[in-house]
Amino acid sequence: MALEELKAQIGLLMQQMVDQPEDVHEIQERLREKLNEMRAMGMPLPADLVELEKKLDSDLDTAAG
Repeated sequence: MALEELKAQIGLLMQQMVDQPEDVHEIQERLREKLNEMRAMGMPLPADLVELEKKLDSDLDTAAG
């Protein structure tokens, strides 16, 4: 999958988080999958998305604890 296509899909997921907050956990998982695809392909990850991923992980840890 091309980098631009992955970026577009991630952009759509980000918008869905805003538009559909009730589905945020499912959307977060899909975002992680896209980031993992980028990692598997050796693509550089945008720093803002890496930071978002860390924040989402932290939020999940807080909610679980």
